[in-house]
Amino acid sequence: MLKTYHGSCHCKAVTFEADLDLTQGTSRCNCSICAKLRNWTARTTPDHFRLIKAEALGEFFPAPDHPNAHCFCTKCGVRVFSRGDIPEIGGAFVTVAIAALDDATAEEIIAAPLVWCDGLHDNWWNAPAEARHL
Repeated sequence: MLKTYHGSCHCKAVTFEADLDLTQGTSRCNCSICAKLRNWTARTTPDHFRLIKAEALGEFFPAPDHPNAHCFCTKCGVRVFSRGDIPEIGGAFVTVAIAALDDATAEEIIAAPLVWCDGLHDNWWNAPAEARHL
C-alpha cells in the first residue's frame, strides 16, 4: 500500500514527498556511483514524487547518454533521489534515497525487502553475481 513519506537533505535546502510502498521492496545497485555511495533506494513513478523545495538541488549525470540523473544538495552534499527512464525496468522512475526519508520508521525500513541490481553492467533487471561487499 502506498504511503506518503517526507524526505530531505541534511540542511533542508532540498525537500520532497514520495508515495512509496516499502513492502514492495527497496534496492541497492553495484554501479560505480551507487557502490561508492552505499546507495539504498525505494522506487516510485514520477507522478508519485513531489519536489517541495529545490533551492540547492544539483544533478549529476554519469555520462551524456546515461539514463539517470543523480540529485543532491549543493549545500550539504546529501544525495536525495535519482530520476531516469530505463525501459527494461518499467520506464520512467524516481528512486528515493532511504537515508533521506525523514519519517520512515526503523521497523518499516528493516521490514522492506531488498533487491540487488547489476547497474555496473547496465543489467539493472538482474542481480549482480556478488553483492556482499556493497
